Amino acid sequence: MKRVLLSLLVVTLFVVSFSEQLVIKGSNTVFPVAQLWIEELKETKPELNITLEGAGSSTGIAALLNKTTDVANSSRFLKSSEIEKMNEAGQYFMPVVVAYDGIAIVVNKDLGIDSITLDQLKSMYTGKIRTWNQLNSDLPNRPIIKYSRDTASGTYETFVNIVLEKEKMDPTVKLGPSTQFEINQVSKNPYAIAYAGVGYVDDSVKVLKVEGEQPTAYNILNSVYPISRPLFMFLDVTDGFVTGNVKEYLNFGLSKRGQELVEKAGYVAAYGK
Repeated sequence: MKRVLLSLLVVTLFVVSFSEQLVIKGSNTVFPVAQLWIEELKETKPELNITLEGAGSSTGIAALLNKTTDVANSSRFLKSSEIEKMNEAGQYFMPVVVAYDGIAIVVNKDLGIDSITLDQLKSMYTGKIRTWNQLNSDLPNRPIIKYSRDTASGTYETFVNIVLEKEKMDPTVKLGPSTQFEINQVSKNPYAIAYAGVGYVDDSVKVLKVEGEQPTAYNILNSVYPISRPLFMFLDVTDGFVTGNVKEYLNFGLSKRGQELVEKAGYVAAYGK
């Protein structure tokens, strides 16, 4: 009887340990990478129970602070205010670089422009330049329809810091809920412009050179492209080492195969393949 009870206990512990849910929240930019990792992990380990949400870097980090996620994906580093909250709560978050990205500037394929400078971008997004012919007299005398990610996005934060140099964004800029939304709008509107993580860019839009440089893998990895950045996942290691499903997910993401999937998603691998 004792052996039966012991066997049942072992089976119960085994089921519990492998059905424990892994929750991942955060960056819309990192979302495609995480999606590919999860899909492949579940092919070999279908018992893994993983949920993924991509509502923005700030949302993911807030969830890690209130302990409603196991992994926070982020396209930026922690803000000083988030570090203060982490310290006040007695928590410690470990940053892990998972990939590198360039923020691509995209316009409609029919617009007669191929390159732009950081100063021009800043003037457009702060409202100093409002029509295309103000940028270049050969362009149409039509209003520039500007799209941006919303303020919960790490991509928004990076764009404001690097391009706008922390100046206020023009209130006429249309804030979108996702990067894909921006791409879709630019593809439909001949006078639109937007910015997006390079992994989201497809042939429905045109990518502009910035300061004469394209967001190629080489230019991003070597910071030649001026709007380059690392992409992170943050893990709560307050209680010690990463274990269980979180460890398995982390190990896969940093593995040779995980980094191949980073490049499949359109980003630049952070580690040698």
